[in-house]
Amino acid sequence: MDVLFVLGIATGITTALFGFGGGFVTVPLLYVLLSQDGSNAMHSAVATSTCVMIFSALMASWRHHRHGSLPWQTVRPLVLPLAIGAALGALLSAQLDAALLRHLFIGYLVLTLADNLLRKGFLQPQQATLQPLSASANAVAGSVIGVIAALLGVGGSVMTVPLMRRRGASMTTATALANPLTLPVAVAGGAVYLLLPAVTTTSAGQVGLVHVPAALTLMLGAWLGIRLAAPLIGRIPDAVHAHAYLALLTMVLLVMVML
Repeated sequence: MDVLFVLGIATGITTALFGFGGGFVTVPLLYVLLSQDGSNAMHSAVATSTCVMIFSALMASWRHHRHGSLPWQTVRPLVLPLAIGAALGALLSAQLDAALLRHLFIGYLVLTLADNLLRKGFLQPQQATLQPLSASANAVAGSVIGVIAALLGVGGSVMTVPLMRRRGASMTTATALANPLTLPVAVAGGAVYLLLPAVTTTSAGQVGLVHVPAALTLMLGAWLGIRLAAPLIGRIPDAVHAHAYLALLTMVLLVMVML
């Protein structure tokens, strides 16, 4: 559990500074730790990560709100589509083979990195101010992000941050937005995961597909990590922030490939 607590601290730091919510940090290690308890390790890792994101995204959203970096008018139209998509994604995730789920996680990381590196708009925004999405775009984008985020347990940051960057947001604003936009995904997806029966024999402390002791330890670490990272919110130069975001995704990809 000591390892999980340290991982929770890393989750809190990356949630506050990069809007990750914890998914891309927690899923790989949870996959390793929970694989000792049965063949549903990937399902349990995704489900547990999704529930942890409820806590970490809520805390980080409050920190960004206090800092004044959250444009709530951008958040509200996406909440319902994200929640609906997340519920569907969680249901779909439970039906997929664990090996396929792991490969989808890796494939999504590869596509995200390639898109952000090769297509203009992420490293250097093409617009000076954040441009709002249309009502139809909010519905489509929110639903798709919700499905993928809950399916893979990643929270949506790796879709919402590039989306907001290409709409003209700074990295501070884009990563701040990722946290409240993760909440409907985590709540809807987490509820489904808690109610679903385990894919195989459950381990001690597991409710549905969620490993509760692991989730609680991660939440405690995340609380500390968010407090440690709070003084840095809004103080990282935009270009450094964007490159660091991609560097972290690359590290997670390498870890997941080597598992």
